[in-house]
Amino acid sequence: MSTWISFEEIKKAVSLEMVLNHYRVELRKVSDTSHRGKCPLPMHGSEKSNASFTATFGKGVGGVWACQSQSCVAARNGKKGGNALDLAALMEGCTIREAAAKLAEWFSVPTGEAEQSATPVRKPEQQPAQLASKENQESVELVNKALKFELLGIDFAHGYLKSRGVDEATARTFGVGYFMGRGTMSNRLVVPIHCASGDLVGYAGRAIDGSEPKYKFPAGFHKSLELYNLHRTIREAKHRQRIVVVEGFFDCIKVSAAGFPCVALMGSSMSKVQEELIFQHFKAACILLDGDEAGQLGAADCVSRLGRRMWTCAPVLPEGEQPDMLSVEEIQALLIR
Repeated sequence: MSTWISFEEIKKAVSLEMVLNHYRVELRKVSDTSHRGKCPLPMHGSEKSNASFTATFGKGVGGVWACQSQSCVAARNGKKGGNALDLAALMEGCTIREAAAKLAEWFSVPTGEAEQSATPVRKPEQQPAQLASKENQESVELVNKALKFELLGIDFAHGYLKSRGVDEATARTFGVGYFMGRGTMSNRLVVPIHCASGDLVGYAGRAIDGSEPKYKFPAGFHKSLELYNLHRTIREAKHRQRIVVVEGFFDCIKVSAAGFPCVALMGSSMSKVQEELIFQHFKAACILLDGDEAGQLGAADCVSRLGRRMWTCAPVLPEGEQPDMLSVEEIQALLIR
């Protein structure tokens, strides 16, 4: 299934005021339609002005905004302002289309569903070369693009980290901390995710107050294309002999802190891309997924697939346990053979 999204319908249904309210942006009224205040963009810059951001409601397509600060991310991206879609794209660090999909979901804007057949239907004016070009373009789009920003205002000493056994030094090493800024990751524990070459390609935002979803990822981000912490494990050649594969971020941090090179699938299943990354960079793999049914089924699948290509083992955790619940000594007892 593919979803068709009309930008015009989004613009008609979602006003700038609605988007600002979604992000809890506080502005003061300066006229009947104009408001002013602190810029809400995640990477506004070092300028401390509280009045650089202006918003005009009920004008154009549901309102327009602008930021006058030269240090603002909007200015650095060549945009002084824009409409609700532009703002959402900058807040989320995504494309306009991805922002439209987000707005459609948040504000229940109807979208069209179109069935994709296994064989493309050729329109009379389309030639085979044109079809091939389109297919190639679509396959290239399935990537996680490097972000052009980093989140600021992260607390690496937050109490939640301590409750999970992560000290400040370890949190800084992994860039994990509580995000106090604005945007979709606001008031969540953020985990930076890098591709194999080290480029920052996304953030995972974990709720720490029991709210749903438990984890948020940027619109358009593909977990199946990455292995969390891979860029660190391949920096040193000695770490390429054997890799420990776990499910989650905290599992990976705990096993790494215990002295074992480790990557996380960000789930209990291994994609084909992740399988190739493991095979490409390492000679052996130890699968240490959670001790629940999903984890053990996932571990069996990993062993079946990787075991055909490399040395593989899978220590079994007690039911209900996961690697980050274990002590360093318990991890070492499982992994040192």
